[in-house]
Amino acid sequence: MSGHDSKYFSTTKKGEIPELKEELNSQYKDKRKDAVKKVIAAMTVGKDVSSLFTDVVNCMQTENLELKKLVYLYLINYAKSQPDLAILAVNTFVKDSQDPNPLIRALAVRTMGCIRVDKITEYLCDPLQRCLKDDDPYVRKTAAICVAKLFDINAELVEDRGFLDSLKDLISDNNPMVVANAVAALAEIQESSARPIFEITTSTLSKLLTALNECTEWGQVFILDALSRYKAADAREAENIVERVTPRLQHANCAVVLSAVKMILQQMELITSTDVVRNLCKKMAPPLVTLLSAEPEIQYVALRNINLIVQRRPTILAHEIKVFFCKYNDPIYVKMEKLEIMIKLASDRNIDQVLLEFKEYATEVDVDFVRKAVRAIGRCAIKLERAAERCISVLLELIKIKVNYVVQEAIIVIKDIFRRYPNTYESIIATLCESLDTLDEPEAKASMIWIIGEYAERIDNADELLESFLESFPEEPAQVQLQLLTATVKLFLKKPTEGPQQMIQVVLNNATVETDNPDLRDRAYIYWRLLSTDPEAAKDVVLAEKPVISDDSNQIDPSLLDELLANIATLSSVYHKPPEAFVTRVRTTTQKTDIAEGSASPAGNVPTRQMTTAAASPPQSVPVPDLMGDLMGLDNSAIVPVDQPSTPSG
Repeated sequence: MSGHDSKYFSTTKKGEIPELKEELNSQYKDKRKDAVKKVIAAMTVGKDVSSLFTDVVNCMQTENLELKKLVYLYLINYAKSQPDLAILAVNTFVKDSQDPNPLIRALAVRTMGCIRVDKITEYLCDPLQRCLKDDDPYVRKTAAICVAKLFDINAELVEDRGFLDSLKDLISDNNPMVVANAVAALAEIQESSARPIFEITTSTLSKLLTALNECTEWGQVFILDALSRYKAADAREAENIVERVTPRLQHANCAVVLSAVKMILQQMELITSTDVVRNLCKKMAPPLVTLLSAEPEIQYVALRNINLIVQRRPTILAHEIKVFFCKYNDPIYVKMEKLEIMIKLASDRNIDQVLLEFKEYATEVDVDFVRKAVRAIGRCAIKLERAAERCISVLLELIKIKVNYVVQEAIIVIKDIFRRYPNTYESIIATLCESLDTLDEPEAKASMIWIIGEYAERIDNADELLESFLESFPEEPAQVQLQLLTATVKLFLKKPTEGPQQMIQVVLNNATVETDNPDLRDRAYIYWRLLSTDPEAAKDVVLAEKPVISDDSNQIDPSLLDELLANIATLSSVYHKPPEAFVTRVRTTTQKTDIAEGSASPAGNVPTRQMTTAAASPPQSVPVPDLMGDLMGLDNSAIVPVDQPSTPSG
């Protein structure tokens, strides 16, 4: 290459970053503002503009509120990756927190809370202390949230500087929004602290109830959630609290309605007067019904919550079963939830209406929904003894339609009905046996085989029917093989003739020699030994009376139901799981101690079972959900970015 070729490597273009750098240092305000906007745009689409940190921070010294907001937004994003340079911004923060404009003071405090850098945390304490006692309520309510954020970064510092006491003082503030934010911050801190921090007393109770009527809808949600954790001293106090909260049931916001319902349900446990309880149940029905006219997503959340409520207080919606009838255009997830609630609300008074609906659903096109509807008819039969006969006649009508999956579901539920009401409805077995050839699903096959084995003495050709299943014994799923084995043994014990004798030999041989399934093999060996040593003992074991199955419509354990009802209007009530089942909250304090303990003990002695989430994942990679971000309108910091996801806990 000759010396003249160097021109190909030089370019007149500076590149994006140098150009932005030049614009950020321009003497013109508008040019600087446009440059910061370009930087934020680049940052939003994922470009690395951290090299411009110093230049962007220099733009903080401005009176322009919009520009200041943009710079603060940049700071929140890059302070963690540039902690040494972030200190440059501290002086401006401190200065802005004393600005005559309350918006700028609040903005400074809000951004300080979002910058999660340990080095500068201590510098922020004095401005925060001032802002907690600021004359302007907007600044005070922003500062209240900032305390919760600071507690997440450094809990000891918050306690040493007396921020918790300042927060508790804010509950007595004359501005309802300040009260609501103080409650939200204290509740957030309480969740990540082992000792009691936020306890409602009689004096704070009246302040919260007063603020409830005046603050915004999200403020109301925070206050209602706090009130639902308050244990009233007696029935009278519980009635007074409920009376003050009842108007919230008429609110337009679904979250407020559900939080009010949760709070009333919690206090109703203490109310002894049946009249008061009855009136409250009447008042809660219309708002819950109104939620079902919202869009499908809200309907679904409402239905999942209603599902829990009717398990505790079925009288609330006992007369409103019609609102749960499925519409043709409901999404499948809404239809499924409505079915569940209809089963729970079904009673002798409304069963005819309900069965008509279920029968109609069983002829729809959505296979999953049809299956669920057929199963629902069976569950109603198990729940309501008086209606069982009507339910069975509907099931038989559906079997006559000869739709394969309908027939199979019907057989599965009829098996349960036989177990619920022994020796009552066996006359329909002949009708069921007509459908043997169409069965291809394991559960339906297993149910039919169980029916044949259980009532072998009443079915003349029981051995022929079982033999038809035995031909494909090795290929059948384990569920069907186990049922076939037991049914054949039952047949042999009830009819010890030559045919069943040969069948039992074939089945036992197949189940012990040909199979890989240990459950099947073990059960076959047990039957073999029983039959060969003591046939009478075999009769006592295999033909023993079975326990009657019970109604499973309220299947949630009572203690779990209590916990889920205490979490109404949260994800917990939608998943029907306690919060700890799907949320792993890593506490900063426990993390430090766990790591310290881990390093103190020799590696060989640390028991594996005692390793905590904190020890399993490095401290710098824990994602910190900023639950308070959106409350103040700062929706750009919903999750503070991290380098890698934390290890999920076991």
